[in-house]
Amino acid sequence: QVQLVESGGGLVQAGGSLRLSCAASGRTFSRYAMGWFRQRPGKERELVAAILWSGGSPYYADSVKGRFTISRDNAVYLQMNSLKPEDTAVYHCAAARRPNSWPPQEYDYWGQGTQVTVSS
Repeated sequence: QVQLVESGGGLVQAGGSLRLSCAASGRTFSRYAMGWFRQRPGKERELVAAILWSGGSPYYADSVKGRFTISRDNAVYLQMNSLKPEDTAVYHCAAARRPNSWPPQEYDYWGQGTQVTVSS
């Protein structure tokens, strides 16, 4: 079993920064591709960033490119800089056991999410 728990969300002013963490357990976790999703009110779930188990081939949505950075060691992180009010969302990390495309389209495990609120 793989369990994912996000942390690091909170309230921040526009232009500020937050660092989200995704703590994972499970024997095969280190070889899973990982993604960060966000769910904004009234919008579809969006893949924000993804990374291979090796830490290579990072993917970023156009909306966050240049502002967010995904990384991993024994946990997965999303460094969010220059935050905007439109970044307000619940952020989830997810693990893809067997990606067949890049970025992965299907994910096998999901965290419960952490709230990020950016004020103007």
